[in-house]
Amino acid sequence: MNQAMKTIEGWYCLHDFRTMDWTRWKKASEGQREQALSEFKDLLDKWAIVEANKNGSHSVYTVVGQKADLMFMILRPTMKELNEVETEFNKTILADYTKPAYSYLSVIEKSSYSQMNFNPFEDPAMLAKLYPTIPKNEYICFYPMSKLRGEKTNWFMLPVEDRKRLMFEHIDTGRPYTEQVKRIVTGSIGFDDYEWGVSLFCDDALQFKKLIYETRFDEVSAVYGIFGSFFIGYLLKQERMNQFFQIL
Repeated sequence: MNQAMKTIEGWYCLHDFRTMDWTRWKKASEGQREQALSEFKDLLDKWAIVEANKNGSHSVYTVVGQKADLMFMILRPTMKELNEVETEFNKTILADYTKPAYSYLSVIEKSSYSQMNFNPFEDPAMLAKLYPTIPKNEYICFYPMSKLRGEKTNWFMLPVEDRKRLMFEHIDTGRPYTEQVKRIVTGSIGFDDYEWGVSLFCDDALQFKKLIYETRFDEVSAVYGIFGSFFIGYLLKQERMNQFFQIL
């Protein structure tokens, strides 16, 4: 049997995509819309307290393109709490004006390709990666991905040393973008349709294209990468809230 890499898990993660029913929203009275937004802002304030207490994190984005209108990225210590957050939003008035477009369930994951000579749960740098505050950059790029399991080319049948080498080459390609593009990688084997979820954060969306294009030439991507749909979101800050939901 080939060697599996040990993984270290942190907070659970939900990417929740919603499409606005703009026709219904426009037909609602001004009072109904105000009530829906007021309740939604109260919910965001509640989530903000959770984040301030370092018991989770969240961000809300407007999605560019027709795949969805809103993207919620939620981090929580347990799967149960993720489900509670999802249900909490579903019970709001605003949720009545949305339709589910897509969702992705995963957990923050760190693979031990490097030898660890320390307890990761006592290392501040590792704890910051396992239990992060979602970066509040202007843009997010989210996509799910898997590694190829073909009849002749199978990532999971490569010797562990080959997988290490390919992953380190992949990391080296992305190193020049470290300061501009932040990332949270989550594992989803057994949780969703792909094997990993990748969330990239940046203030210049063009950097997503440049980074992903360059890494396409890495063997680990060119030969073994299988990618799902890409979603680009724009951070929905408090001051943009009324503008986004305003009826012209």
